[in-house]
Amino acid sequence: MPQPDPQFTQRKIIHVDMDAFYASIEERDHPELKTHPLVIAKDPRKTGGRGVVATANYLARAHGIHSAMSASEALKLCPEAVFQTPNFPLYRQVSEQIHRIFHEYTDIIEPVAFDEAYLDVTQNKHHLHSAVQVAHELQAEIYDQTHLTCSTGISYSKFLAKEASDYRKPVGVSVILPEDAHDFLMALPIERFRGVGKKTVPKMHDLGIQTGADLYRWSQLALIHDFGKFGYVLYQRVRGIDERPVAYQRERKSIGKERTYGPPLTTPGEVENQLQRLAELVATAVARKQRHGKTLVLKLRTSDFTTVTKRVTQDDFIENEAARYYELALDLYHSVATADEEIRLLGITITGLASQTFENVRLPLWGD
Repeated sequence: MPQPDPQFTQRKIIHVDMDAFYASIEERDHPELKTHPLVIAKDPRKTGGRGVVATANYLARAHGIHSAMSASEALKLCPEAVFQTPNFPLYRQVSEQIHRIFHEYTDIIEPVAFDEAYLDVTQNKHHLHSAVQVAHELQAEIYDQTHLTCSTGISYSKFLAKEASDYRKPVGVSVILPEDAHDFLMALPIERFRGVGKKTVPKMHDLGIQTGADLYRWSQLALIHDFGKFGYVLYQRVRGIDERPVAYQRERKSIGKERTYGPPLTTPGEVENQLQRLAELVATAVARKQRHGKTLVLKLRTSDFTTVTKRVTQDDFIENEAARYYELALDLYHSVATADEEIRLLGITITGLASQTFENVRLPLWGD
């Protein structure tokens, strides 16, 4: 009978899941919302019924409101709910602040969304042996810096860490040890297995599969026969086998911004204005990531959908200033622009990135 490989059961993986993230940010910034069922979506009474729920606070969830539900359905479930239009730039900013805290403990981080991520803390920067202690410190530091709470799940695999973080919310810390995984999985409702969605659940129930224990009794061939490749995944998961690493990128290779225009840009003045705006956005993004680069790439697409890229590379790092980015991008544009063309897309990207903690110092090898 397949069992988890011991080398993988030694891992310490934390799944961090912010509690009602978007709603909690709005409640933090607007305390009067804390006493109301809060739905993060455009008000369907003002949009003709259009809109989708991004999330809801726990008062609204008690009425059956959940993410991905239509806003009009949420209104029917809770007519007294307060609808707040999502502020995604703010949510992204807070998410980046939280990820900076993650990096204080480990660089092996796999973001899943603005509000959740996997962290491999087997070897961590604070040299803490206990993943539970890491989780508690993360929760405390996130709260101190953002006044937001999160739930954490700890186990040797991503699948079980995610299940653990869902187990006790909000502000929970749950652990599934290798020796406890089998009992936990046997009692787990089949709906809780990742990937078992609304369409799969009825088929599972028709086959008599209600829990992990029911699933465990099925052979690998039978599951593959009924569920294809996903059947093999289920066979592995119910036995506690999930060898997927926490996927992370050590260094970001480029930072850029691009915009599509409709109607297209038709005059040099319009192009220059948009290049200036893009240069400002890129300079802000590069500064936020504490990077600088040696290459600037201009991308443009014309009305006939021809895409052109042009780049310039300097020996030294380009000054991270919007004016300098704009100057270089404008020179590149003039080198490729033709008369009477209409521009549907413009983009500016900085590549050849390095941390700003590294300074490119010229050494005076030769005397005068």
